[in-house]
Amino acid sequence: MGTVGISFGSPIAGTGFNVSATVSEIVANLSAVESPWQSQLNTLSTQDTVISSLGSLLANLSNDVSNFTNFEGVLSQKEGSSSDPNVLALTSASSSAIAGTHTIVVNSLASTSSGFLAAITNASDTLSGSISIAVGTGAGQTVTLNSNDNTLAGLAAAINSAGIGVTASVLTDANGSRLSLVSGTSGASGDLTVSAAIADVTTPAANGTDGFLDYNTATPGANASLNVDGVTGISVASNTVSNVIPGVTFQLLATSPLTNGTAETVQVQVVNDTSSVTSSLGQFVSDYNAVVSAINTQESNTSAGAPEPLFGTPTLSLLQQQILGSINSTSPSGTLTPIASATDTLSGSLSIASGSGTPTVFNLSSLPSGQPSNLNGLVSAINAANIGVSAGIVTAGSGSTATFSLALTSQTGSAVNVTTTNLADGSTALSYTAQGDVNNLTQLGITVNDDGTLSLDSATLSSELNSDYSSVVGFFQDVNSWGVDLSNTLNNLGTSNVSGSLALALSADSATESSLNANISSENLLISAQQSSLTLELTSANEILTAIPQNLENINELYSAITGFQAPAVP
Repeated sequence: MGTVGISFGSPIAGTGFNVSATVSEIVANLSAVESPWQSQLNTLSTQDTVISSLGSLLANLSNDVSNFTNFEGVLSQKEGSSSDPNVLALTSASSSAIAGTHTIVVNSLASTSSGFLAAITNASDTLSGSISIAVGTGAGQTVTLNSNDNTLAGLAAAINSAGIGVTASVLTDANGSRLSLVSGTSGASGDLTVSAAIADVTTPAANGTDGFLDYNTATPGANASLNVDGVTGISVASNTVSNVIPGVTFQLLATSPLTNGTAETVQVQVVNDTSSVTSSLGQFVSDYNAVVSAINTQESNTSAGAPEPLFGTPTLSLLQQQILGSINSTSPSGTLTPIASATDTLSGSLSIASGSGTPTVFNLSSLPSGQPSNLNGLVSAINAANIGVSAGIVTAGSGSTATFSLALTSQTGSAVNVTTTNLADGSTALSYTAQGDVNNLTQLGITVNDDGTLSLDSATLSSELNSDYSSVVGFFQDVNSWGVDLSNTLNNLGTSNVSGSLALALSADSATESSLNANISSENLLISAQQSSLTLELTSANEILTAIPQNLENINELYSAITGFQAPAVP
């Protein structure tokens, strides 16, 4: 801490000193103890900004990955086409649809029942009577006119408010006005049965021979008839069909035209939406590169030559290790049935071949190089055999509930063909479950550049999607797959998970910042108290200094009075 000099000038000059400036200088010296704390707070604040930004970038990337690992995400999306959109138009293919081709013949279209009363010249004529309407096999409901609804408009309103299941309206043209009825249910189940006893009181001539306005059926309610995939006579109530082919909705527009007496067969093709997959994977690459670029930036200096906020921190190192490790990892081609311990003694044999290569048999009772007859020994034996397949142990759960299974991964991109013979853990038989032939990003056309960013070759991706779509799905969604592993890694790194690495880093910074701010607040209270005390003390001292000339003058006057001599003047 620096020293503060106080200039009093001549002690008998009476000028004193500047109390405010002196106190300010002392307080500035006392406040210097806070400088390291403030500097640390500034450093933590800039680190927090970078960590939060990285958290946002990781959240974007995590959402991209979830779009692939989610069973109802982009990999489940379908699209389709109709060979004759004039007869049948495909409306949608949901995630529950299965890719494939269907054949459809439209024998007849569905119709909605409708009808009308005979026209009257004046829509405001007074009417009387009642009308009974039944929808399908339901009971008829009667609407009786009264003085409040005894016109066509009143009748239509009364029918609509009765909740019968029909829509009533008044249609007017050059021939007059008439009541129109349309069933609210398409198909045969919505067919209308109408018994009308409505009379035009104002113009009786409009009535029929029975004295009432005639009711006319315009369109009877009927179901559409289809032949689907060879199944004939499928009946549907609507021309919008959504329950015949699971997950597929299509619109019937016309009956199938006849050629030489034979009805045209419409081909409906449902395919995987590979264009959306390509677009989503491109977004993943873009968002991944944004994360890597942000990490790379933190490994350098600012434009002023100072290290970036996270330079050399454990947080940055962890991000690099976890993300690069996950992106370069592989998805197993298949796994064995999980067992309780990797050291359990196994029996039987396992035959493994990469692609069309010659199978290599691993007999658990005599593994090469004296390897133990357990998962650990089997993994070592397979990896030492150099057969184009790598082996590892996948652990699920923890503690007493942990399970272990053998995972095999192709090193060449070829299929891994496995045959088990009496393979068992004690009395428990072990089987092999294949998980697809795509086990690394390179097979999807994604490669890692020298700076850690990714590049996507759309042609390679398109080829893989069109040739082995199910394996692409498995790469992202199977148990222990690359996609699931990356999703877990991102969740364990980000800020959205309270136990994520970045969230914990922010929490630790926040705790340190709270402690530093508490220290600063405490120090400020102490300095404030010292400032008040110094101001009082120095003000008092200054008052004494400024009073010295007057006190000396008083002494001189007293001296003169006592001695009769004039004392010298105070300089």
